[in-house]
Amino acid sequence: MTQISRRARALTRLVTSAIAVALVGTGTGTALADAPATTGPAKNVARGATAAGQRKPTPAAPSFFLSGILPSGQMYVYMQDGKGGFDDRSGAYVWPHFRYGASVDPDLTGYQDGAYHVMDDGTLNLWRSGTLKKVAAGWGEYNVVFSPGTLGGAKHPDLLARDKQGVLWRFQTRADGTLAPHVKVGPGWDQFTQITGQGDLTGDGRPDILARDKQGVLWLYKGTGDPRKPFASRVKVGSGWNQFNKLVATGDVDGDGHSDLLARDLQGNLWLFRGTGRTAAPFRSQVKIGTGFNQYRDLF
Repeated sequence: MTQISRRARALTRLVTSAIAVALVGTGTGTALADAPATTGPAKNVARGATAAGQRKPTPAAPSFFLSGILPSGQMYVYMQDGKGGFDDRSGAYVWPHFRYGASVDPDLTGYQDGAYHVMDDGTLNLWRSGTLKKVAAGWGEYNVVFSPGTLGGAKHPDLLARDKQGVLWRFQTRADGTLAPHVKVGPGWDQFTQITGQGDLTGDGRPDILARDKQGVLWLYKGTGDPRKPFASRVKVGSGWNQFNKLVATGDVDGDGHSDLLARDLQGNLWLFRGTGRTAAPFRSQVKIGTGFNQYRDLF
């Protein structure tokens, strides 16, 4: 099977799932028609790797789509185009009580196949294959929630959540989407204004995370593979990151086998930082891949 046909099948799977959840139409969400981005964020401006050079997604360098939430609660998704950018948005629906989202690859296939949703009342829901399932309550105490992958080599990914006291917690997900009891990673994470990560940034196959402090310095926390102590001491990536108001990781955007980083600047431009797989210099120079992303109150 060619790389292009594999990618086509993957995109079809993701689009089908996005449209399916839009049709749920429960009291929590209201369905809308699938709509292209005729107005709103511009189609990607720059292109990275060619489709012919694409590598098959892996848990270390997965292929996730980018989701955007408007202030109204309307959600859109952007599928990776296989060239270092994203296709036009699709799969819109309204979720007015949605607070945060954490995209996940439950079975570690390399493709996004669901997302955890934190709602305004603190409910944690799992969306998967067009089905919405309540997983837990009391998640209003967390102000950052995301999934970097599997931190300890388990068969299913972990969730990381920072509480209002600045403590970071790890939640091991199970096959049915429920969560094992949380494990404390450590305190002091309230020094950071952004925390994210999806996949491996250092070339060892283990997921890593990134954190930006209040002075605009970006730090890399390398994964250890030990669920009891999942991260090594931080390494400085660089300064000047306060020019961005959102950092989000969707895995390997340009298909070169390395996970990347997305950043939205204060003007709403979307930038791609292509991963190198090297701890000392994890990213290449930034490339502008879109405009108009300031219309979204959140990206994940």
